Amino acid sequence: MKALLLLLSVLSSRTRGARLGADRVPVLELRLDLSAARHRLDPRFLSVTIDASLAAEERFMLAAQVIRTGPGCDCSTACRGLRRRAASRLAGGSLKQNWTQQLLLLQKEEQQREYRRSRFTEETVDQLQSFSSCCGLDLIFGLNALLRTPRNSWNSSNAAALLRYCQARRYRMSWELGNEPNSFEKKAGIRVDGGQLGRDFTLLRTMLTRSGLYRDAGLFGPDVGQPRDHRADILGGFLQSGGGAIDACTWHHYYVNGREASLENFLDPEVLDSLAVKTREVLETVEKASPGTPVWLGETSSAFGGGAPGLSDSFVAGFMWLDKLGVAARMGLGVVMRQVLVGAGSYHLLDDDLNPLPDFWLSVLHKRLVGPEVLKVETVSEDGVDRRVRSYLHCASRRSYRDGAVVLMSMNLGQKPVRMLVPVLVSNSTVETFVLQSDRPGEDGLRSRSVKLNGVLLEMLDDETLPQLRGVPLPPSDHLQLPAFSLAFFVFTDAGAAACR
Repeated sequence: MKALLLLLSVLSSRTRGARLGADRVPVLELRLDLSAARHRLDPRFLSVTIDASLAAEERFMLAAQVIRTGPGCDCSTACRGLRRRAASRLAGGSLKQNWTQQLLLLQKEEQQREYRRSRFTEETVDQLQSFSSCCGLDLIFGLNALLRTPRNSWNSSNAAALLRYCQARRYRMSWELGNEPNSFEKKAGIRVDGGQLGRDFTLLRTMLTRSGLYRDAGLFGPDVGQPRDHRADILGGFLQSGGGAIDACTWHHYYVNGREASLENFLDPEVLDSLAVKTREVLETVEKASPGTPVWLGETSSAFGGGAPGLSDSFVAGFMWLDKLGVAARMGLGVVMRQVLVGAGSYHLLDDDLNPLPDFWLSVLHKRLVGPEVLKVETVSEDGVDRRVRSYLHCASRRSYRDGAVVLMSMNLGQKPVRMLVPVLVSNSTVETFVLQSDRPGEDGLRSRSVKLNGVLLEMLDDETLPQLRGVPLPPSDHLQLPAFSLAFFVFTDAGAAACR
């Protein structure tokens, strides 16, 4: 109880003068615009991917059935029974051993940057559909674009068979075609230019339209890697010939090379700023070639090459993840798909035992607290601290809060606490505070796989049940305390924001 009381007294500090000298706590002024939304995000804004190499293996999809991913998910009796059977298989030990071996194989293949042939069966599709349905998720299925005719156009015969099967089973799903076409030549020895890729998508759209069930199904692509070097033109060429076939343009982004990444990279404001630069390039290309087409991050995480072991699966990865969600929303990207839910590298949200890693908890909080309306926030500081304190503002989720509430997402990349001065229009509101910190102090804790919420260690209650993710209610205050190396959500429950009504 004493620890909780101490936390409350620190977080609710008002205008007691800042300490002098080396111990002085910097103050950052926030300027908020609550009058109108800058963007409105897709309800599926924060989504996740499942690696095809795992999805193709029925035994690994069984393991995934244990996971309860959706906040507030109330699964049917059939779904609960499916998870119990899967949990029993997992507890047997052999599945977990096979799972670990598969992850090592995937990591080796990722480092070698080569494709491995995977065979999808009807049962594979059934498992994917069952998993997504039980978790209340929408499924986007990626079709194989490497099946080519002698003239190097897409061979659609395999996809046609799959569409017939899915239509017969009445599976509601959306579609993609291919993954990182700018890497086809390097990884598979097949070169496809943007124009041809666009024509391939146009063919797929025609097939969906003729299928009946999928006449209005979503089609997304081309899932290009972030534009660079000699293949940077593939996106423009694709949009010119196939932009009319897609519902959203997708691209991939990673900050750093996982084999070279350092702890400092994850805390470097310049590294984080690189996302905005690349996003601006993509938005300009899309606006020029296919105006009005929504843009999504179809695959993204911290470090490419399978992630950075000990970093992209630890607490420090949360700074890249929360900042990416903030920047993507601010710049109008409708959906961000996190690579990956489980397995396939070291940037996963669940570990090898299917226990949540820090970015999982961060993602669940974002889903529960953050609404689709993006608001404007500016930071002002006289001592330059604003480079290491980054903030983003949204309407609060109406599933959790009343109209007019707003949520401030903030992070402190520095090793000293910071106080944030909020304007009068929200300082009179009660604040519900969610502060995430490592379970260990200082830089050593940045590599931890465990996280505390308002001082309480976050752990699953059992294989299926999340703990209560409660905020700390604070009285009105003109200052907010942001501890060193922390991530936070501050919900102003009584803000009365015009944009959020």
